[in-house]
Amino acid sequence: MFQAVGRNRTKTTFIVSFIFLFFAAVVWSVTFFLFELGLMIGIIAVVIAFIGTFITYWNSDKIVLKLHNARPATPAEDAQLVNILEGLCIAAGVPKPRLYVMDDPALNAFATGRNPKNAVICVTTGLMKELDYYQLEGVVAHELAHIKNYDILLQTVAGIMIGATIVVARIATRAMWMSGGRGGRGDARVQLIILAVGLVFIILAPIAGQMLKMLLSRNREFLADAKGAEFTRNPEALASALERIGGSTISLDKSSNATEGLYIVTPCADMRAEMRSKKKKSSLFSTHPPIDARVEALRNLR
Repeated sequence: MFQAVGRNRTKTTFIVSFIFLFFAAVVWSVTFFLFELGLMIGIIAVVIAFIGTFITYWNSDKIVLKLHNARPATPAEDAQLVNILEGLCIAAGVPKPRLYVMDDPALNAFATGRNPKNAVICVTTGLMKELDYYQLEGVVAHELAHIKNYDILLQTVAGIMIGATIVVARIATRAMWMSGGRGGRGDARVQLIILAVGLVFIILAPIAGQMLKMLLSRNREFLADAKGAEFTRNPEALASALERIGGSTISLDKSSNATEGLYIVTPCADMRAEMRSKKKKSSLFSTHPPIDARVEALRNLR
């Protein structure tokens, strides 16, 4: 399992590096088509994308909690959950995140926030009702692992670059079709090749950006499973919890495409059932790896 974790870390580094290179290629393509005007548009688009993403990132916990109508967990109402989190924070050596509960029969949980000192863990009432103590501990440990691994920060950095890439690509595409595009000087064949490459980057940027973001999300789930099992020293608890959650037929109504990657498993029950019945592997557009693969990795933990 930990060998797989090492491979996932390497893969994640490669993905993030590729995102930065891809972004640079798109901006270069824009400047090739539009010269000075294109450079100015690119700079403005990047600044706007960074500012918008930073504001969202800074207030991510408030936004997500509001979307889910979550309430703060209290020792009086949620004593078991509070005790589990306090014990895990001591074991993991991380600041205690704020703990929230959302009133929903679905079995799910997520972590959010901009860093470990400003993090939030939220679980559903359905999860608290259906899982036993050790299974619930495994789920909370998984979410705490996301916080300790700085997964939220990593996703935000990637999101900034991907968002900026998509904004630049869309503006460039509109401007190019309106102005007809402008190429550089030199050999016509070289210009044609550069034109073709630039078009590929600009047109495919939004699709590639989303694919890379989802691939990054899938890699982090394996890492969080491994780290969560390390915190509890009980990988079977998390494995059985994932099986229980994966077998649930209840979808999380408050989820959306924007928040799908946050949860411990995909919030759509139909999608979970399809992957389970067909033994389906993750597609390029999946935000989570198959539950069967995660369970197998946990039970083969070495």
